[in-house]
Amino acid sequence: MDQEAGVNPDAEQAKLLVVDDDQDMLRLLESWLQKVDYDVQTVTSGAEALAQIEINKPDLVLTDLFMEEMDGMALLRRIHDKNPLMPVIMLSGQAAIPDAVKATHLGTSAFLTKPVDREILLGEIAKHISSFESQRHRNLFSQAIVHRSARMAELLEQAELVAAGDITVFISGETGTGKEVLAKAIHEASARKDAPFIGVNCGAIPEQLLESELFGHEKGAFTGANTKHEGLFKAADGGTIFLDEIGDMPLGLQVKLLRVLQDFEIRPVGSTSNIPVNVRVISATHNNLEELVEKGEFRQDLYYRLNVVPLEMPALRERREDIPLLLEHFLAQQAAKTGKNLKHFEQAAIEYLVGANWPGNVRQLVNVVELCTTLTK
Repeated sequence: MDQEAGVNPDAEQAKLLVVDDDQDMLRLLESWLQKVDYDVQTVTSGAEALAQIEINKPDLVLTDLFMEEMDGMALLRRIHDKNPLMPVIMLSGQAAIPDAVKATHLGTSAFLTKPVDREILLGEIAKHISSFESQRHRNLFSQAIVHRSARMAELLEQAELVAAGDITVFISGETGTGKEVLAKAIHEASARKDAPFIGVNCGAIPEQLLESELFGHEKGAFTGANTKHEGLFKAADGGTIFLDEIGDMPLGLQVKLLRVLQDFEIRPVGSTSNIPVNVRVISATHNNLEELVEKGEFRQDLYYRLNVVPLEMPALRERREDIPLLLEHFLAQQAAKTGKNLKHFEQAAIEYLVGANWPGNVRQLVNVVELCTTLTK
């Protein structure tokens, strides 16, 4: 960082969260940081900060030490419980040496006293942003998918290995396990991350419309085709297309999808020419495709094209140790969405929820959290 010029070359990628219950201090820090093009968000409490960290995934947190309800030390602990590598810079106008020592042992990246020197602050931020950016890729899956179980850690390690290339990925797993979340994480960790991620549920679109939705159509190609439509494959050009519930795709359309995967060209309905597309294909289903192949309901050649790298999302009952973390994660999301105070489950409730069967998996867990937060004051 060029401190004298006040320019940060990495600023476009850097998101900062500033926490202080002093509104004047918040405005000053926000002004300094926005002038060097950081993406800045401000909150006035530790609870708000935790909720925003879950939602917006900042690259660095800048927090005051002395705040009501949850002070900077407590916030630091809560942040590092879930992400021990997150840079946290602490500010204080009343701190003594023991506070600085304690903060250092708790893992603070820097401890600065108020009134803060602008250039020193910007220098510390740039230094720790740079360090954190080098770790971003290998931590991206942990941030996108909340977990502590060995089963999920192994899966995410496999996903990280395939993310860097363009290899076709197939994700299996029960309904509600989070297959699309994993697909998005793979996209975000790839070189295609700045291009579109387009998801389509192949089982939710009527058969007669699915071909047009995927590959597009020419004007007048069929009744009601009053304009030209480019289709989802073309919309995802340069990025990733996620074909969810691929097992529900009609056999006739499977043939056309196979041609696309062989040549990476699409032919819109009503067109006589092919259009090249540059997309990465990730597909998923809750069905057993091998069984569908044996029954003649899914093409074997397409199955082999899609199943280059198979990843399996475990059911929630197979990763019960993740449930307490998921509960806190979804509670924080609800707090951010509704603007209400962050709530917590009692230990007895957590133990009950950990032991539940969860046939609807993570999606069902989200619904339960939303219902509980709605029905409690």
